[in-house]
Amino acid sequence: MPNGNDTIFGRTVVEMSLATDEEVRQCLQLQEHLATEEGRKKPLEQILVENGFITKGQGERIRSTVEETARTARQIPGFKILAKIGSGAMAVVYKAQQESLDRTVAIKVLPSKMSHNREFVERFYSEGKAAAQLNHPNIVQAIDVGEAGGFHYFVMEFVDGHTIYDELHAGKVFSEREALEIIIHIARALAHSHERGFIHRDVKPKNIMLTKDRVAKLADMGLARQVEDIQAAVGEAGRAYGTPYYISPEQIRGEVDIDFRADIYSLGATFYHMVTGRVPFEGPTPSAVMHRHLRDALTPADHINTKLSAGVGEVIEVMMKKRKQDRYASTTDLLADLDAIAEGRPPMQARKRIDAGLLASLAKSEEVAQAAQAEALKPKFKPHMIVIFVLAGLLGISVIINLIQALT
Repeated sequence: MPNGNDTIFGRTVVEMSLATDEEVRQCLQLQEHLATEEGRKKPLEQILVENGFITKGQGERIRSTVEETARTARQIPGFKILAKIGSGAMAVVYKAQQESLDRTVAIKVLPSKMSHNREFVERFYSEGKAAAQLNHPNIVQAIDVGEAGGFHYFVMEFVDGHTIYDELHAGKVFSEREALEIIIHIARALAHSHERGFIHRDVKPKNIMLTKDRVAKLADMGLARQVEDIQAAVGEAGRAYGTPYYISPEQIRGEVDIDFRADIYSLGATFYHMVTGRVPFEGPTPSAVMHRHLRDALTPADHINTKLSAGVGEVIEVMMKKRKQDRYASTTDLLADLDAIAEGRPPMQARKRIDAGLLASLAKSEEVAQAAQAEALKPKFKPHMIVIFVLAGLLGISVIINLIQALT
């Protein structure tokens, strides 16, 4: 019988698409045959390498992952770690079995090296607490948060699927209808969150999960905070929290007064990426990208993908206005426009804002034109003309004097 590490090793190989279930099963059978018939114990890794399914280097990397998984599994009581399914700068995510309820869950674990960083630990628990207060079908559900054996962990709903980023990274450009459906799901999730006073602050393709039934779920509340948490806002002032390709201008500036409109901007940037196949602004460095968010005009999405309706272009334009006051007044207004487009109707909220902006722009242009006209009508006296007028005046006086002398 294979040991636990071999089982996880084989599952990881399959999940990485290095071998099929059947090929791993054959290798496990060969391993069992060698042990029972020939008395030789060979690890599954060695058998897979010898049969050409994986390279030696791949085997070493997978083994390192499996050993890390095994160490974590021993530390979190009540859960059986099945496989590592992701990792980021702050945490590692595992697929696990919750033994008490016999259900599959995901466990985010803060690495031990991060456990001594107070800011990371506080943010980790804040994520769990924020997620626990939200209950919506389009938000990944929180289950538990705690600490065991020096590991801080956060148990959440397991989403059997992948992220929007995975599909974009593979080169997919979403159709208008498919993108709309997904964006509506996430807008509903954000509306639920905003109604309860939470802003996400990191809406992006990597944080949108898709189930096998194509239901979108908002994940990762790591940067979420309550709008009314002034102490946290002041403590973060001047720091740009978010992801450069999708971050709002006010987050870049590190403003204290960050609200739901920052999420609308980031969702708009995600929407833009999905329907055009490119991020709204590109640059050689994160700083350059963020500078473009602040200064550069947005190339309309429907100018890049001419198959898009004008309505989608208008909605994205309003979602990504530089000034938050020019964006949607509420997530509910945004949803009204998204639903309207999905039903073949015009996005009236966006058009009202665009028309108001156009009228304001025209009024300003008229003021500038009137000021320029008034300026043009003013008499213009230049230094050389003053000299001419003086000389002409003196000449006139001289002529008059000569006439008087001639008459007398």
